[in-house]
Amino acid sequence: MKFYKTIHILTICLCLLALTACTEHQQKEMDLTGEWSFKIDSLDVGIQDNWFNTTLNDVVKLPGSMAENGKGNDITVNTNWTGNMWNDSLWYKDPKMKKYRQKGNVKIPFWLQPVKDYKGAAWYQKTVIIPEDWNNQNINLHLERVHWESTVWVDNKKVGMQNTLATSHDYSLTDVLNPGKHTISIRVDNRIKDIDVGKDAHSISDNTQSNWNGIIGNIKLTAAPRTAIGNVKLYPNVSDKTVKIVIQIENISKENKTGQLVLQAKEKSIDDVSIQSIKKDIKINNEEIVLEYPMGNNPKLWDEFNPNLYEMQISLESDAGVDTKRIDFGMRNFKADGTIFKINERPVYLRGTLECAIFPKTGYPPTDVDSWKRIFKIIKAHGLNHMRFHSWCPPEAAFIAADEMGIYIQAEASAWLANLGDGNPVDKWLYKESEAIINKYGNHPSFAMMTYGNEPSGKHHKAYLTDYVNHFKNFDDRRLYTSGAGYPYLDNMDYYNHRGPRIQGWNENLKSIINAKAPQTEFDWSKFIDKTPMPYVSHEMGQWCVYPNFKEMFKYTGVLKPKNFEIFKESLEANGMSELADRFLMASGKLQTLCYKADIEAALRTKGMAGFQLLDLHDFPGQGTALVGVLDAFWDEKGYVSPEEFKQFSGNTVPLARLQKRTFKNTDTLSTSIEIAHFGKVELKNITPKWTLTESDGSLFSEGKLNTTDIPIGNGIKLGTVQQSLKTITKPQKLTLHVYVSDFKNSWDIWVYPEENPVIKNKADYKVTSKLDVKTLSYLNNGGTVLLNITKGDIKPEYGGNIGVGFSSIFWNTSWTKEQKPHTLGILCNPEHPALVNFPTEYHSNWQWWDAMSHSNAIIFDKMPELNPIVRVIDDWFKNRKIALIFEAKVGKGKLLFSGIDLHTNLEERIEAKQLLYSLENYITSDAFSPKTIIEIDQLKKLVKY
Repeated sequence: MKFYKTIHILTICLCLLALTACTEHQQKEMDLTGEWSFKIDSLDVGIQDNWFNTTLNDVVKLPGSMAENGKGNDITVNTNWTGNMWNDSLWYKDPKMKKYRQKGNVKIPFWLQPVKDYKGAAWYQKTVIIPEDWNNQNINLHLERVHWESTVWVDNKKVGMQNTLATSHDYSLTDVLNPGKHTISIRVDNRIKDIDVGKDAHSISDNTQSNWNGIIGNIKLTAAPRTAIGNVKLYPNVSDKTVKIVIQIENISKENKTGQLVLQAKEKSIDDVSIQSIKKDIKINNEEIVLEYPMGNNPKLWDEFNPNLYEMQISLESDAGVDTKRIDFGMRNFKADGTIFKINERPVYLRGTLECAIFPKTGYPPTDVDSWKRIFKIIKAHGLNHMRFHSWCPPEAAFIAADEMGIYIQAEASAWLANLGDGNPVDKWLYKESEAIINKYGNHPSFAMMTYGNEPSGKHHKAYLTDYVNHFKNFDDRRLYTSGAGYPYLDNMDYYNHRGPRIQGWNENLKSIINAKAPQTEFDWSKFIDKTPMPYVSHEMGQWCVYPNFKEMFKYTGVLKPKNFEIFKESLEANGMSELADRFLMASGKLQTLCYKADIEAALRTKGMAGFQLLDLHDFPGQGTALVGVLDAFWDEKGYVSPEEFKQFSGNTVPLARLQKRTFKNTDTLSTSIEIAHFGKVELKNITPKWTLTESDGSLFSEGKLNTTDIPIGNGIKLGTVQQSLKTITKPQKLTLHVYVSDFKNSWDIWVYPEENPVIKNKADYKVTSKLDVKTLSYLNNGGTVLLNITKGDIKPEYGGNIGVGFSSIFWNTSWTKEQKPHTLGILCNPEHPALVNFPTEYHSNWQWWDAMSHSNAIIFDKMPELNPIVRVIDDWFKNRKIALIFEAKVGKGKLLFSGIDLHTNLEERIEAKQLLYSLENYITSDAFSPKTIIEIDQLKKLVKY
């Protein structure tokens, strides 16, 4: 019994000791989140009126923004936005937008609309009680992320001002916080003042996260010994199996002292294996302390497949006490090798997307790790391994999540400038911002690449960036540096981030590869890679649009509202097509996916290319509303392509086919070379690639095997050739070529048309013409049957002649690009319609429609009788016009099949047009051709120019 009583007493003592230790630990950190007193300083009088000496009369909750707390101004026509308008400024004078400029109904179409807006100074104030045991301690005020200039007072003493955008604002309060009661006042100003990073920089722009005012993340006071560990940099050396450790010691007393450093690394894993610790007696002065730490005989390396992490614990013992830091790091060597990247000597291909600070619920980025893990899990599910942070740098939680999930990050120093290097204050500030980013996040192995920001320009920007790159390569060589995302090319860069390798570029309109070159999959970007002596990463590839998903609007429950979607939806309803919204989304989404597949595969076909950065896997809600994602702004799927389907052409291992064309005659032989881009964990050994050709119903047409081989890591790796006669095909049909390599597969649709179609009977019973002339009108009026296929350019501008029709989806959007072509989002049709029986199709655009879309005018039928077109064209969401490509009608006593597609020019060279013409002719001779809609001859004549 006495034994159990002793055990009970010991247990109580241990609990008390543990509680005492926890209490002592808690006292060294004071959480300041929660309610803060608050006051808006719209007249900017708070400093001169000594607001730090007064009690503020309002209350907000931190972390958070003013908008989240319902503070600020309502949105009006006079709201002062942070963001360039380009063509969006038309909203202010467009008569069609007048109703959205009225008080109580202000709706902007160019980005998500905040519930409140405020640019200026605002004051946050909190009373704290400093405990006695913090006396003679180094006290720090930590504000994880402030947007964006902060000035701090303790009681009536000004402590200082900080204005970094990407890192925490930390203030030493040692000299002003003695034990007892104190008032901390923080003035936050989110105006662009002397430091101008660019109104469109995603670090501050209303285009994406919004130019919010507030403080987010950790907000706390901490107490540490007066002699403590400052900034620590860990430099892994994979080849030597060591880590160089550079430590700064913060010695407030300024006296030379002695101390002892104790260092120990351990694996961050289930096993939690520790490496032998080392101790070092040191003299504490103002110099950095440099140590080398051996990582053992076989340290685990970090990469996308094995994101092995270590924690380095560093303790400093001195007469001031014990201070300890724990720092995560990874053993990795990310480098440029010729034109490619290597991680730990293995080739790596960057398959990336952008994060542009798009967070509709909060208007600012999350500071918790789980939110970032969700995002990185999603991009990995789509086959990607890389994320570029466009003109901003994320909070540390993003780096922690990327470390754990094996994501390579390109961070940027918060700017997008047109006058870089002109001597403005921002030029010096960017050095400070970049150094702060590196000092704060530089130990994270995921932090692999860095640049000043996006698309620089100006008379002196090249000279400025040359110096910038040199400086930071010398400052910290743990990552690779480039000039700017997009350009310019500089000899001293580690890699080139440029827009060249894209199938549609800015202002290419209908002269781009995808819209001007007949469909094929043979081309690559060797013309860029062969003349660039460093890794080349494609900048902002894609930008393919999709129709708005109005079903996502209910998700906007936070501070940013989809007023732009409301405008687009109301426009669709006003034009009588609201029931088509979901079909527009799905059909345009299939085309969007096809465009991304073409872009990505061209990059993967390019031997020696280093990677690509998509714009974007998810929607960009600003700059006119750029719906460029297969995912919405919340990283959720839209329903037309799954992650598994997308990954087939964007993953680490992708079979590829070089097809000379996508449409064939049955007298042709399909001949295509098969290759692979393989950037997996290991080489593939003893692999026998297989292929199949399947019909539309999934049945097998033919199959075969290629030679058994070993597949190294890299791309441009030849696997063999598929050759297949098509002579047994007697009817027009789609075939799909599938290639299987181990567990990886990819596929490509092709179309086969008969060299000779069955003869159409009763050809004398109808007329095929390219002109709506007097004879044709008379023939119709008297009961004739007409197939009219116009020549491109025949339609009047007001009826569709000014619509730029191309094969691809819209690039970025028609608003911000000022009507760059194409203006449409593909077709929508009923594939079972009898007019299309001999022209196999899905409900959406696919490659067999390329010729038709390249030789056509769209026809606006807003002012005509209600039509249900056989083939409809999906308009952009700003206009939502009713547009037909092929429609039928009763005209006079006759019947008309009207094709906006030219089906008469060079038909022998256009097998798709020839086949479509045959299908339409078959239709008008059938009993199924019985138009119901009546169009008067005068209405019909208004469509054409002649």
